[in-house]
Amino acid sequence: MSSEQNTSERLAESLTKASVIPLEAVPAQMLKVSLSGSMMQITLRQRSTGLYADIWLGQTAVLSGVLCQNLTWLVRDQAAGLPGDFTFFDTKGLQNPDSTGLGSRFMLMYYERWPS
Repeated sequence: MSSEQNTSERLAESLTKASVIPLEAVPAQMLKVSLSGSMMQITLRQRSTGLYADIWLGQTAVLSGVLCQNLTWLVRDQAAGLPGDFTFFDTKGLQNPDSTGLGSRFMLMYYERWPS
């Protein structure tokens, strides 16, 4: 099995155990959600170059200006201090997310443990 297939299978397994974060199809939004027992704030902004995310854990900014891509983990590093990671999933193909499809075509998923 190739490493690409192995990575895809691990991601698919992670997404079956993931939580869906409810989003609206608007170009800018901020939401606060309790995940893994921690209050997190997620801000999404649509720019001409893509959709970008900021993530806060409590009062601490963990990530700022992260480009959101389909099936790509946003945090990617347990050292950031989050108890899990986020990814977008295109329910109709392999496109990167944009604000017009948030909450319907593009789902924000949260996996409460670190993918191996």
